[in-house]
Amino acid sequence: MAVVHLQAMDRIQAVRLFIRVVDLGSFSKAAADMGMGQPSATKLVAQLEQQLGSRLLHRSTHGVTPTEIGALYYEKCKLIAHHVEEAETVASLLQSQVQGGLRISTSVAFGRRVLVPLVMRFMQLNPKLQIELNFEDRYVNLVEQGIDVAIRMGRLADSTLGARYLGINPWVLVAAPGYLERRGTPLSPADLAAHDALIYSTVQGDARWHFIGADGQLLPVPVKGPLRSNNLSALLAAARGGMGVAALPWYVAYESVNSGVVRPLLGDWALPSQEIHAVYPSPRLVPAKVSGFVAWLQGQFGEAWWTDQK
Repeated sequence: MAVVHLQAMDRIQAVRLFIRVVDLGSFSKAAADMGMGQPSATKLVAQLEQQLGSRLLHRSTHGVTPTEIGALYYEKCKLIAHHVEEAETVASLLQSQVQGGLRISTSVAFGRRVLVPLVMRFMQLNPKLQIELNFEDRYVNLVEQGIDVAIRMGRLADSTLGARYLGINPWVLVAAPGYLERRGTPLSPADLAAHDALIYSTVQGDARWHFIGADGQLLPVPVKGPLRSNNLSALLAAARGGMGVAALPWYVAYESVNSGVVRPLLGDWALPSQEIHAVYPSPRLVPAKVSGFVAWLQGQFGEAWWTDQK
């Protein structure tokens, strides 16, 4: 007769069933206690005995009692079952509470200017949470890098990742007053041909800036200039220094606009906005620390949210 090898989950169930059979002295009572039929319960314990190569139970018309080996096996199994239950309780608790370690990935500029103050506030609300912030201006593989949640800009590619929409990241065209006095103020996108553009080099097709008119039509405009950079803070510094015209996210430019160091341009035209999303490795079985953080973030990006950033 071939030896039956129980799968890991079946073996755990068989051990739990064996314990209940010994505790209750009956297959029928143990089966009912575990929500299964008696024939299935009898078969599962028989498979366990066959795999072990030992008889664990004496079966008689008066009930079920453990053999000598069965009694020893019972004591060890009780200890194992206790540890399994403890592990399940801890896992369930961690799944339902905002605590433990949370690894977050975001871009450098957004992380430093926006996410850091938000994370500090969230940590004050959840003192049992330990957060690791990773700043990367490239998309990282969440699973390979062990990232719990990433904040990403733009449209999301179809994937197996879980995602939640957070808000809109609008952009603005700015230049320093001194630059505008020297070179004049552009009144239409076409006027930018006569100006020095400070170009964000990580945007695809960065040699063209796109504007949206009052009619909703998209107008691409070729630009050129003395400085290209993949760092938004560098472009802001150049704009503040009067080197040219920069297209920047409002969260980067707002403080400088508010203080008058740079001025917003082409108010009748809009630059395309980006969607902000929180993404995480899987849409299923999302830990409470992730779902709690993401749900809280969803309340932080209302209208003109960038005016609250320091």
